[in-house]
Amino acid sequence: MTHFDTSLVPTGDIFIGGEWRQGRGNPYKSLYPADQSVNMEISTANADDAREAVEAADIAWRRADWSGLKPHQRALILYRIADLIMARHEALAQLQRRDNGKPIGETRVLVASAANTFRYFAACLETLDEEVTPSRGDYLTMSIYEPIGVIAAITPWNSPIASDAQKLAPALAGGNAVVLKPAEVTPLVSLALARICEEAGVPKGVLSVVPGKGSVIGDVLVRHPLVKKVSFTGGTEVGRGIARIAADKLMPVSLELGGKSPTIVFDDADLDHAVNGVLYGIFSSSGEACIAGSRLFVQRSIYDAFMKRLAEGARKLRVGDPSRAETQMGPLITAAHRETVERYVALGLEEGGRLLCGGERPVGDGREAGTYFQPTILEGLTNDARICREEIFGPVLVAMPFDDEASLLKEANNSVFGLAAGIWTRDYKRAYRIARALETGTVWINTYKLFSISTPFSGWKESGMGREKGRLGIREYMQQKSLYWGLNDAPLAWAN
Repeated sequence: MTHFDTSLVPTGDIFIGGEWRQGRGNPYKSLYPADQSVNMEISTANADDAREAVEAADIAWRRADWSGLKPHQRALILYRIADLIMARHEALAQLQRRDNGKPIGETRVLVASAANTFRYFAACLETLDEEVTPSRGDYLTMSIYEPIGVIAAITPWNSPIASDAQKLAPALAGGNAVVLKPAEVTPLVSLALARICEEAGVPKGVLSVVPGKGSVIGDVLVRHPLVKKVSFTGGTEVGRGIARIAADKLMPVSLELGGKSPTIVFDDADLDHAVNGVLYGIFSSSGEACIAGSRLFVQRSIYDAFMKRLAEGARKLRVGDPSRAETQMGPLITAAHRETVERYVALGLEEGGRLLCGGERPVGDGREAGTYFQPTILEGLTNDARICREEIFGPVLVAMPFDDEASLLKEANNSVFGLAAGIWTRDYKRAYRIARALETGTVWINTYKLFSISTPFSGWKESGMGREKGRLGIREYMQQKSLYWGLNDAPLAWAN
């Protein structure tokens, strides 16, 4: 049935309250997007399972065997998780390839990234200071940090092991318990990660993984009174619904949502770098990335020459079998999602766009059995077109010329999203000026889609709220407390 190592997910059980057992939801068949073959069948959680996971997590985080550990003791377990991830590096990379169809070269990088995330937050945890604040009287004041409690972590299907690690590592470092809800269509890597956390010594109940329908499991987790924070990565509409519930609960949330990121090429750019960077920014991960550079603005004086080179480069991209090291683009996640992408391309053509390349399903080499789609570039549209305003989450780029900085910034910022942007220019002063003017949480200059766990990541506008990554990412999963120590010799005078 399968041609990959299933030893990390051998039974199809799910992980609730530190116990591996069958969930009470409907069984789910995990399919390989490259050919629709069955990876394996797993059980899923229902609403009662989700509630049990939350209740077990609440009991677990209050015990001294996790939240009560010294920071360096919790850090040791995070280091072990990182080591175990790397010890199973290839098996995990192949598992994620089967789970969501990413090329094996990309999943290997993501697995290493997950290990580095746990290692980084372990190091941060050991060195993160609390503080004695300046005295303002006959007392000593301190600022300390405590766990929040039960964290609901809801992750997407496009990069599950990296997304899981970016939430689990800082939440666990902060002494919390976590109920992880992976995307319905990609549960395998999250369950494998639960086995690794268990083996590393995360105490029973501190972590649960509850696969299943987001409309059922996610709703229970967000509304449950014992859940004290939600960290969500996914679509903006779902994020907006979570924010409404959180407002009623007065509960903090971290939301990493959608994007429609502009990439800007000025006439003095190194065109070799710019062409490769734009192609990587939109077509790697088959465009299934919130930070994909899906709106391209090219200075008019070089527009025609640049677009010719870009289209030629897109046609040469290797779209095919994710198990091959040379593959650059694998299939889209599901047939339904591919149909959505196709509808957007058709809409762009109806709005007056012209296809420069792509716009169809590739054929040959067995690709008809999978959910593949060619890298697609359209031009002839304005920024007001729907496919310039709505997130497609696929390998579709819309290119537009611009004349000057003022008109460029007006159009680049004319979006409800504000997740990321890219700038290509040799002029460092202009790069800084434009980067400061762009309304986005991340700006890449003469590169694109590179990440560092040490650098905070966030969205502006409808692209989200809260921060992930960075040394203070642990603090997003902790709450601050102030202590006052009286030093006065005489009793407080007021009561005399």
